[in-house]
Amino acid sequence: MNAVEFAAAQWTRATGAGVDPHEYRRVTDDLTSVADWGPSFLRTGHGYLQRAQAARSSVSAGEYLLMAARWFHLATLAPYERAHLAATEADHALSRALTVLEPEARRVSGEGFTGWLRGPADAPGTVVVVPGLDSTKEEFLDLVSALLARGLAVFAMDGPGQGVLAATTTLRPEYEQVVGRVIDALGVARIGLVGLSLGGYFAARTAALEPRVAAVATVSGPFRLDWRELPPPVKDIMARRTGGADEARAFADQVDLADLASRIAAPLLVVDGERDVIPGVTNGERLAGLAPHGTYLSVPHGDHLLGNARPDWLPHVSDHITHTLRGTPA
Repeated sequence: MNAVEFAAAQWTRATGAGVDPHEYRRVTDDLTSVADWGPSFLRTGHGYLQRAQAARSSVSAGEYLLMAARWFHLATLAPYERAHLAATEADHALSRALTVLEPEARRVSGEGFTGWLRGPADAPGTVVVVPGLDSTKEEFLDLVSALLARGLAVFAMDGPGQGVLAATTTLRPEYEQVVGRVIDALGVARIGLVGLSLGGYFAARTAALEPRVAAVATVSGPFRLDWRELPPPVKDIMARRTGGADEARAFADQVDLADLASRIAAPLLVVDGERDVIPGVTNGERLAGLAPHGTYLSVPHGDHLLGNARPDWLPHVSDHITHTLRGTPA
């Protein structure tokens, strides 16, 4: 895949994550190869750090820092030997932004996880946002904002093999153990859970095995993976995140919700884009059908992560989680 094709493939994901589409085109139009992706996106992120430094208000500085975090995260999407540094830069930029914009936000870390707890201390519910194969807590800021706007507390996290932890840990299928430690650390009795991409599998699996999950939604989450059919770029990312090709195959073989779906007691909303067709990936309609309280939302024009269709699913997911945690009719 050349630079033009790679940039086109990441277009809706990047703009869905909140970067300006015109700036995205300016940055990617100058790429001569995929190898230029990481350095170019890092430079763009550093430009936002400079703007934050020169900003005339704390609000502007915080907004620039949030944008820097997005660009630094996106720098990690292409193979790049300094990807771990970009992930660290994203983490630092988000930390600085929240320190400026939301002094009450709290960093919470433990074995196999780190993230930020945001929202009111007396919120009627707490939501944990789970990223996927190569996504992070810096990617889904719009989802976090939508949940915060509905009065909930939100913990956006990196787990094993994700984000700032990717350099020192590897992906693991037993994500329910990590979320269990998150719930303990947050000191709450129950949570809502939103998982995106591979995070959808993690969220559904956790909802089946962790009784403190009271509401759950998945977005572009796999029901099952078939290693033999997965495209090479997905296999390569999975190998990097699990520690090798053999480990990646073993991981993929465990991604199967057939025996767990019926154990999901919490109300479940499954969101898919009909244009999200990745070889070797079974989408979530079967999960919604097998779960006792499952609902399926399919967006005809939606792609993977539905970055091209935010209005078609983001309010639905946010309202589903909010109404369920509040115990009010949807």
